[in-house]
Amino acid sequence: MNDIAQAGDNRLKDALAQVTERYQAANPISLARWERARDVMPGGNTRTVLHYDPFPVAMVKGEGAYVTDMDGHTYVDFLGEYSAGLYGHSNPIIQNALKEAIDGGTVLGAPNRWEAGLAELVCQRFPSIDQVRFTNSGTEANLMALGAARAFTGRDRIMVFDGAYHGGVLYFAHGGTPVNVPFDVVFAPYNETQGMLDVIAAHKDDLAAVLIEPMMGAGGCIVAETGFLTALRQATSEHGIVLIFDEVMTSRSSSGGLQQRLDVTPDMTTLGKYLGGGASFGGFGGNRDIMAQFDPTSPSALPHAGTFNNNVMSMAAGSAGLGQVFTPEKADALFEQGEAFKNDMNTLFRRHGANMQVTGAGSILGLHMTSAEIRTPYELGATSNEKQTLVHLEMMIRGYVYAQRGYMSLSLPISPQDQDGFVDALGDVISTYGDLLTA
Repeated sequence: MNDIAQAGDNRLKDALAQVTERYQAANPISLARWERARDVMPGGNTRTVLHYDPFPVAMVKGEGAYVTDMDGHTYVDFLGEYSAGLYGHSNPIIQNALKEAIDGGTVLGAPNRWEAGLAELVCQRFPSIDQVRFTNSGTEANLMALGAARAFTGRDRIMVFDGAYHGGVLYFAHGGTPVNVPFDVVFAPYNETQGMLDVIAAHKDDLAAVLIEPMMGAGGCIVAETGFLTALRQATSEHGIVLIFDEVMTSRSSSGGLQQRLDVTPDMTTLGKYLGGGASFGGFGGNRDIMAQFDPTSPSALPHAGTFNNNVMSMAAGSAGLGQVFTPEKADALFEQGEAFKNDMNTLFRRHGANMQVTGAGSILGLHMTSAEIRTPYELGATSNEKQTLVHLEMMIRGYVYAQRGYMSLSLPISPQDQDGFVDALGDVISTYGDLLTA
């Protein structure tokens, strides 16, 4: 490392140490809570993604597009519960639906009056879904979809994309993790058409399914290129492979999900996040032939258990949200609002000469500490991670919440004025640390 680079690295470390000290001083109650929690939970945590350095603040209240922490600070919420918080906090229509469901009894052990209505709404919205079944999370939805594809095709192997995330036991960055389910998996490169086709050709007789996010979420908010998806659709159809779109995050991209915008229709689609209206939710659906395997009136039906698959809170809140709040018109408007926000931030970076960019589609965005083109998940060096932490903590201090890795998702209550405030605050951070963020 030359002298100039070493000096820059030292200044970055000094700046990060100073903002960390300010952050800790501003959040003593959250710090004490986190330290106590570490006695009874590893790392004081029961959901890995919610931890960030040096410690996460704990929230006590949410209203509209705002959240308040234990130390009394109020933030504009640009995290949006990793896209599950589409409706914001305390939406009155959803609150009333939840209260009605709770007042009527929460564990009925039977079909209830909401689930079929929610299923009708889902099938109407997504042309790839003739029939749907509900689960408790997107993870479960993907597991069930993969099981359905394996049963339907009589094959065992699945293809995923390097860097993908499909749930807590379906994590495919860096080759996966020891807690992954033991599917027979082959990896293909994302947004690399020929490489993807070569993998399919090599395993075409063994592949039950290809599982893909039309936009990688945890992988960096990277949208799949249309030509890449079109070639994937053609190859899977040719070889009788079930194509599954994981739209757990991206189904909000239009009335029919990101697949509608990209004009590629899969055989199955998995859902989750906001579709439970803020309660736990997952869903998987597809064409009638595949889904018929779960018909319990058939003597050869596949089992699909889950005590809370149709819990009244998720069914009632999901029905109210999709039926009354998140109309097709609202979906299109939120997508355009997110695109404008992305363009405003990228314009800011160009104006300052900042080595930064925002990727993503519509209301789900990713902030990166590089201006180089991003088409596939990529390795971030320690310096980039430190820059992400520096910018994130400075934005927290200024009253804006998003994920430290750069992930953002907009909620319906977020206003253009909230977005303008975020851009102004980000501009202030860039001006403060100009030489560190423009190198």
